Amino acid sequence: MIKYSHTRYLDASPIGLWWQLGIKIWSPMIKILPKWIWEYRLLVMTPDWAYSTGQKVFEYLGTDTFLTVSPYDILMYTQDAEVIHRITQRREAFPKDIDKYSLLSMFGHNVLTTEAQTWRLHRKVTSASFNEKNAAHTFSEAIYQTRGMLDELFGAGGETKGTTKTITTLEHDTMTWALNVIGYVGFGLRLLWPNQKMPEDTDPKLVKYGSLDPPDGHSITFAKSVERTLDKIITILVFPDFLLKHLPFKFASYTYEAKANYLQYMDEFLRDKAKEAQAGESTKEGMDIMGQLVQSKYGLSPSEKAKQAGLDDAEIVGNAFIMIVAGHETTANTLHFAIAELAINPATQRRLQKDVDSLFGDSDPSTWDYEKNINAMTASHIGACINETLRLMPPVTLIPKVVSASSDQTITAQGKTHVLPSGLSCNLMAVSVQRNPRFWPTKSSEKTGAPTDLDDFLPDRWYQTQNTGTDDEKDEEGDGVDYGGFQGSDTSASFYRPVRGSYIPFSDGPRSCLGRRIAMVEMNAVLAVIFQKYSVELAVDEWASDGEVENMDAAARRELYKKAQAKAQKTLNEATSVLTLKLHGGKHVPVRIVKRGKERFVNDVELS
Repeated sequence: MIKYSHTRYLDASPIGLWWQLGIKIWSPMIKILPKWIWEYRLLVMTPDWAYSTGQKVFEYLGTDTFLTVSPYDILMYTQDAEVIHRITQRREAFPKDIDKYSLLSMFGHNVLTTEAQTWRLHRKVTSASFNEKNAAHTFSEAIYQTRGMLDELFGAGGETKGTTKTITTLEHDTMTWALNVIGYVGFGLRLLWPNQKMPEDTDPKLVKYGSLDPPDGHSITFAKSVERTLDKIITILVFPDFLLKHLPFKFASYTYEAKANYLQYMDEFLRDKAKEAQAGESTKEGMDIMGQLVQSKYGLSPSEKAKQAGLDDAEIVGNAFIMIVAGHETTANTLHFAIAELAINPATQRRLQKDVDSLFGDSDPSTWDYEKNINAMTASHIGACINETLRLMPPVTLIPKVVSASSDQTITAQGKTHVLPSGLSCNLMAVSVQRNPRFWPTKSSEKTGAPTDLDDFLPDRWYQTQNTGTDDEKDEEGDGVDYGGFQGSDTSASFYRPVRGSYIPFSDGPRSCLGRRIAMVEMNAVLAVIFQKYSVELAVDEWASDGEVENMDAAARRELYKKAQAKAQKTLNEATSVLTLKLHGGKHVPVRIVKRGKERFVNDVELS
């Protein structure tokens, strides 16, 4: 329930940009004061506090919902599934807090950064591409790109040896994989791995976007411009272009080059698509997101333009940016975390491989059929591992909403009605509610001895039959309008169905993620391809050489792997958010991909 007696008073806004940018400066200064003054106040002002500390704050306050008050903001934080469900279903009463998304509107307003009628227009234009036909296309492309990634990771001679070298770039590799998938499926751009060549039948106008060398008029490739723009997104927000262009520092020139190249590529892409729309050329294979966006302005007849509004050029580029970010960064990070967790938990990995064997045997992945296989995949241990990764490490740890500016709103929780004032910021704590023992069946942890196992990676929890809620419940508070996009459940019908509001990795309600079906399809496909023929093991180079491992008995290998497991888990717990939750600052979980049957540890370790 909401306990106003547990309001916390802060002296600065925990969501203020300058506070977040300078927290490493402010925190040591504040900690000079007696601990009782700052301990919990400072904790909730730390970015990603809910991910790094779990249930600590909520347990201390004895409530699932609390308020913080500063001279600048009143913020509500909740991990109450009932409150979250009611808020997400009442879109007009609790709109998205778009002020918190200014970072993502730097290239133009878009479906993520707008509300009301403007949002409806953006949603209508962008949702048209998210359908089962394109999900099937995504399935095939994800398989193709996974084989390209594996070829790149094994390199020359790797397949013969049966193992890759130690991989310290898994986060970057999954990011490249996901960008290549959304690039082709979403935009028709064939982006290449370093070991690949451009297909001869590629549209000449699109070759420059996939080239491994910068085309004329550009100093870096399209893929590199996207990668660097996302890497320096905060710098782009803080520093105006004229400063980035003229400051005598490497970070400034690096950032300016990335942004300038990216915007130039997108402007050229827009112009090419506009010419196609004006010439009445048909939509290309796949989602053709840019084509759909451009069609809303350049493909309308004069009479149609008079009847309906369209997007302007900045909004087209803004939506394209969001689709690229949402279409690859979120999926890539979830895949990265899933692979790392499977390496940490070998028994779970073997269970996944057993299901892959049952579904596909040794068949060529290029022959796998979307319609025939996808439901079985999502209901297998492949789907369970993805669900569990999203539960523990959702792409965004909190979802910001706000009470409508037009009036106060009431909300009922645990049988009591509360009045929420107009303008109140409401943070729906996805990472917290997904570990809240009030809403998830749990027992004491066999791994850590903790009172609950909700901080553990346990895909088996999704096979429980105790269903406390379903995604098919009637939403009595919803407005009943179809806003496009996938309308089904985020989990398989055969799995445990969490109570509504307790599992929200893709948000919920009218503003839930447009691409959630596409993302689930991608991740199921890539895990199936990888683990059909390979295993993933944690690298142990820090403690032993290959020769030393070769001479170890099973007991010694288990002890060695325990060290790698402990360090890998600690590293994952240090993930932080900029746009999405991921590892930053060079942190990584080193792994090796090996042919099944050539594992050094997976068959000896029983710690999952």
